[in-house]
Amino acid sequence: MRPDVEVAVDSEQTFLLPDCVVPMNALGAHRLGRAYWEEVQQATRGLISIRPMDGGIELGLFRKGPVLLGFGPPELEVCRTSISCSYPILGGLLARAEGGVLVFAQETGPWCIRTSICGFFPRLGILPGRPRWTGFLYAQVQARLHRAVGRRYFARLVKEAGR
Repeated sequence: MRPDVEVAVDSEQTFLLPDCVVPMNALGAHRLGRAYWEEVQQATRGLISIRPMDGGIELGLFRKGPVLLGFGPPELEVCRTSISCSYPILGGLLARAEGGVLVFAQETGPWCIRTSICGFFPRLGILPGRPRWTGFLYAQVQARLHRAVGRRYFARLVKEAGR
């Protein structure tokens, strides 16, 4: 654990499927990432904008507002039983420090789609040695928003696949 920042956050959402929603190849993996960013922008009604940045993206407040979160270029993985699109977290106003990854995946046996955040240091999170209430804003706002967008993202992928 890094003493100068709060404890890292890990979170995962999974949705079971009767069949795949995107092809099990690099294009399918890339679509997993793009669909999520499209859903962020739609769910927030443009309050959060998705802006290209050095091969990655940044989430900004409105079109030209401050960067809330920055992500490096997507890293795609394709194997026989899973595909994924991962974005390293580079920082921004909602991050206390660079670090962590946001992952979108589709897996077989049984079929499912998954979103996960691993090793993220939220600015609004719990601080080491401080009362648990110090993470209240992260739990009640940022984490809830991520879960809500995740549910909409799953529904979008299923709808696009015609299921």
